[in-house]
Amino acid sequence: MIRWILFAILFILLTLYGFQAVKTVTKQTWVYYLFFGIAIIVAGNFIFQFALSSEGRVLTPRKSYAFGFLLTFMAFNLVLIPFLIGEDIIRGAIGLYEKRLSPKEVFHLPSRRKFISQIALGLAAIPFSSLLYGMYKGKYDFRVLNYTLHFEDLPDAFDGYRITQISDIHSGSFDDKNKIAYAIDLINEQASDVLLFTGDMVNNKASEMLPWMDTFSKLKAKDGKFSVLGNHDYGDYVDWNTHAEKSQNLEDLKTIQKDIGFDLLLNESRYLEKDGQRLALVGVENWGKGGFKKAGDLEKAASKIQPDDFKILMSHDPSHWEAKVLNDPYHYHLTLSGHTHGMQFGIEIPGWVKWSPAKWRYKQWAGIYTESGQHINVNRGFGFLGFPGRVGIWPEITVIELKKGSKEV
Repeated sequence: MIRWILFAILFILLTLYGFQAVKTVTKQTWVYYLFFGIAIIVAGNFIFQFALSSEGRVLTPRKSYAFGFLLTFMAFNLVLIPFLIGEDIIRGAIGLYEKRLSPKEVFHLPSRRKFISQIALGLAAIPFSSLLYGMYKGKYDFRVLNYTLHFEDLPDAFDGYRITQISDIHSGSFDDKNKIAYAIDLINEQASDVLLFTGDMVNNKASEMLPWMDTFSKLKAKDGKFSVLGNHDYGDYVDWNTHAEKSQNLEDLKTIQKDIGFDLLLNESRYLEKDGQRLALVGVENWGKGGFKKAGDLEKAASKIQPDDFKILMSHDPSHWEAKVLNDPYHYHLTLSGHTHGMQFGIEIPGWVKWSPAKWRYKQWAGIYTESGQHINVNRGFGFLGFPGRVGIWPEITVIELKKGSKEV
């Protein structure tokens, strides 16, 4: 109850303060009513979905949109506040100075300057419109990212071998079957040799995947489709009536993955063979720093492969790479991860800018990283979670081509 009271106080203060800019720019009362009407609807819907809903902790699309609209409205006001506070400081200083010159005069605070409020509103419109765009279109703006990686010890038969990686499906957040069907077709168009899915098929419950099974069953790759579990796949973030119910949910998800055509690797390995040569595919269960589940067992997963095998590791959380993989006695040539989503928000201009708040939490948060002769690709995610959109960090389909030899300069 306390947190909702604090939320209400904060929201009201932000709204009232942001309204000062609107009031300075226009004298149209209908604009005032519209501003407060939006504030009431946004806050009311958020409270209803998260505090009064009978769905408990289950994150539904309705809840995601309630959070998304709240975030958008608050971002608008938060951008205004530094300008208004700065102006208030200047106005206060001017008022005190004039009072000092005329001590007998009543203290007078100068009016807000219209052009300052106009500038503030113009800047506030940028995150406001960006977040709305992210919810309307950005979340399904799928991008194919191509990488070529060179390895001196790559088996000759796998020179030119193509891997498609997807991650973080989060099917419980989807609300447009046509967009998802388009993405599945886009994946198949890459015509890669193998398809690797690096975890988080659902938000919480296996049942979230049921409406999408037919669509994802259309995924194709000539050498197979392989997967691992992500932290959300274990059902740890919702309330269950019994432990048996939670365990059954995980078993149901395993069955669903099998029915879709994925070979789920649970601390296991497989060999991909071509022309009498092979590479090892290793898949661990989720292992993550910072309170995330640590079910991954790299030693167990690699127990049936050889030290000199060319190795590809599937591990959902990229924090596993630096904490465990790099220091493992086995040399893992390529690790494939996801998990971060690139926080679904950031700025990326290839060759110029690559930034997201995700970098404050994860050292490896999106794209290819190399250390000690080992590579990791952190996929930005196929779906979305929490905020029902993406801004600047678009949903990703990764295609990695393996090449024999060293990279040409």
